[in-house]
Amino acid sequence: MKLAAFPKCYMDELVRDRTMTLFQWVEMAANLPVDGLELYDGTLTSHDDAYLEKVREAHARHKFEIPMLCCSSDFTKPDAEDRRKEVEHQKRLVDITARLGGKFCRVLSGQRRPAVPRDQGVRWVVECIQESLEYSATKGVVLAMENHYKDNFWTYPEFAQKQEIFLEIISRIDSPWFGVQFDPSNAILAGEDPLDLLEKVKHRVVTMHASDRHLKPGHTIEELRAVEDAVGYAAILTHGEVGKGMNDYPKIFRLLREAGFDGWVSIEDGLSGIEEIRASANFLRPLIDGKRKDK
Repeated sequence: MKLAAFPKCYMDELVRDRTMTLFQWVEMAANLPVDGLELYDGTLTSHDDAYLEKVREAHARHKFEIPMLCCSSDFTKPDAEDRRKEVEHQKRLVDITARLGGKFCRVLSGQRRPAVPRDQGVRWVVECIQESLEYSATKGVVLAMENHYKDNFWTYPEFAQKQEIFLEIISRIDSPWFGVQFDPSNAILAGEDPLDLLEKVKHRVVTMHASDRHLKPGHTIEELRAVEDAVGYAAILTHGEVGKGMNDYPKIFRLLREAGFDGWVSIEDGLSGIEEIRASANFLRPLIDGKRKDK
């Protein structure tokens, strides 16, 4: 397995406020004990080849791979033309993934819009992913569907947040260019057991997000349900240092090893900055190297 880092704690600075550049993030991460940096498409300020080459060079300078591109496809938009544009955007991001040497590009179902019926949403998502897959296969890029909670900049949570819908969608897609990006914390936020979900998808996992999310003290999942339909993450929710939350990471890695997983694990870390990412990396490294045993 290899370890990557994702700048979850700097999303507003990198994407919304533009007070930090992608190149500044790479320099900040230079001494982290990781093998690569996961890229979020919103951190890119151009899709031009000259700019992308500078991005590639900035990572290569510190011997970082760019294994995966994190993006947030939204295939539940009611208008067919809007969904077509989402597919075209996904294809462009596949191009960028390949251009930067990556092998995995995230794909999501989309937002859980109240007006979209479940069956209709599932059909739209499957159709859009299958069309995107036809293209990603030609570029040698695997689409990895995450059991997701919510993009930082979405209004509604993930359409396929609950495993029942997530499993239905992935069961309809059979391709060597499609797999699962497993995030145990997102299962907890769905009110489900991450180990139960992992048992059901472990043979299809191609990448993993390592996170430990927390509800702030005194709050419940039920409260989260009541306040999550607003742009961004709910104020009662926070990302914390990996290994200090509710996830049983030794058991998670045991299950992944039993299934033959040997891919990328990307730290999706808390809100306290670079040193928390470092601490998470130091916790995860023995696990991915097989040097820390189960509880």
